[in-house]
Amino acid sequence: MDLKEVFVVGSGTMGSGIAQVCAQRGINVTLCDISQDMLNKAVKSIGWSVSKFIEKGKVSEKLEDVMDRIKTSTGYEPAAGADLVIEAVFEKLEIKHDVFKSLDRIVKATTILASNTSAIPISQIASVVSRPDRFLGLHFFNPVPMLDAVEVVRGIETSEAAIQYGIEFVKYLGKEPITVNRDIAGFILNRINMLSNLEAMRLVEQGVATPADIDKGMRLAFGRKMGPLETSDLVGLEVQLMAYTNVYEEEKDLRFYPPSILRRKVLAGHLGRKTGKGWYEYNKDGSVKK
Repeated sequence: MDLKEVFVVGSGTMGSGIAQVCAQRGINVTLCDISQDMLNKAVKSIGWSVSKFIEKGKVSEKLEDVMDRIKTSTGYEPAAGADLVIEAVFEKLEIKHDVFKSLDRIVKATTILASNTSAIPISQIASVVSRPDRFLGLHFFNPVPMLDAVEVVRGIETSEAAIQYGIEFVKYLGKEPITVNRDIAGFILNRINMLSNLEAMRLVEQGVATPADIDKGMRLAFGRKMGPLETSDLVGLEVQLMAYTNVYEEEKDLRFYPPSILRRKVLAGHLGRKTGKGWYEYNKDGSVKK
C-alpha cells in the first residue's frame, strides 16, 4: 500500500504498541507525547518487545533496523508529512478534541486521521476536524503486537475510501480487520467484553469469588490467555473506568454502569500494574505477590 509515514500521538501502552507493529512492518513512524522522558521510556519498552520477537523468530530483521524506523517528537510538526495519523491518548473526549484540533491545522489534505478510542463514538471525536470524511476509528487491542483483531470503525461522515484505507492498513500490518458499520459507543468487541469484565468485578464485590479464581476459571474454561481482572490490571483500572463511564453516559444503559468497587479502587490509586496494586498486588519485578 502507498504508506510511507505514520504519526502516532500518545506513547502509552497502546501508542507504543501501534508504533512497534508499524516499524516491524517496515513503516516509518513518529511517536509523539508531551515529554521526552515519556518517549524515551516508550522507546526502551518497544526495543525490549521487538528483541523478544526476534528471539522467537517472529521478526527476521536486526533490532537496530526496526528501531531506526521509530522517531520521537514532543510536538505535532512531523504530522505534516504523515499519510496516516493515529491518536492513542487518554479516553477523554476533551483531550482527544484538543489533539485533533491541533493536528487538523497541520496535516495534508490527503492525510487519514484515526482514533484508537475503545469506547467514544468516532463521530463525536471527528466533529472538530475539517475533513470528517477522512476520519475513522482504528481500535487496536492490548497488547497490540500480540493480538490480531483491529476494529475499523465508520463514523457518520467517514467515506468508503477511508474505511477501505483502514482495512488495507490493518491487513498490511498482518492483522485482521473487524468492520464496524454503525458508530456506537464501545463498538463491537468491547461492548461484549465490557459486560463480562463488569460482571467479574461485581462477583468480587459481592464476595462470590476471588480475582484469582475468576481469572483461573476464565482461562481454563474459555481458553483466554488472561482473565478479565488480570487484563484490567494490565490495561489500567482508571482507563477501564473511563471507558465504561463513556459507554454508560452515551447509552444510559445500567449494564455498563461501573460498580462501586472499581470506582473506589481508582479513587484509592489502585490502578493495576503501573501502581503495584489493582485487583492483585505486584512485586517490583512485575510478578504477583503470593
